[in-house]
Amino acid sequence: MTDVSRLPGAALHHWQWQSSAACRGLGPGRFFHPAGERGDDREDRDRAAKRVCGGCPVREACLRHALRTRETFGVWGGLTEEERRPLLHGAAARPVSA
Repeated sequence: MTDVSRLPGAALHHWQWQSSAACRGLGPGRFFHPAGERGDDREDRDRAAKRVCGGCPVREACLRHALRTRETFGVWGGLTEEERRPLLHGAAARPVSA
């Protein structure tokens, strides 16, 4: 049996915010567009996702996570990938706080 006593343990403090997320249990389909989705369908899905994010108590933590990890798809912290892109380019010049 492997001795795990010297491993650092779980880094729950990095992920604990997710347990309070308004999207918890809703599934990814509401926040990530399927391949080829365009136009009104995509805009409707994005608006629905943003409504969930609008009342989320951990919205800022979610957005910080998306920027820190350079999430390239989906709605995170109430912003789509297109809306985060300028923030990511700006973040290259300054670190994103945790």
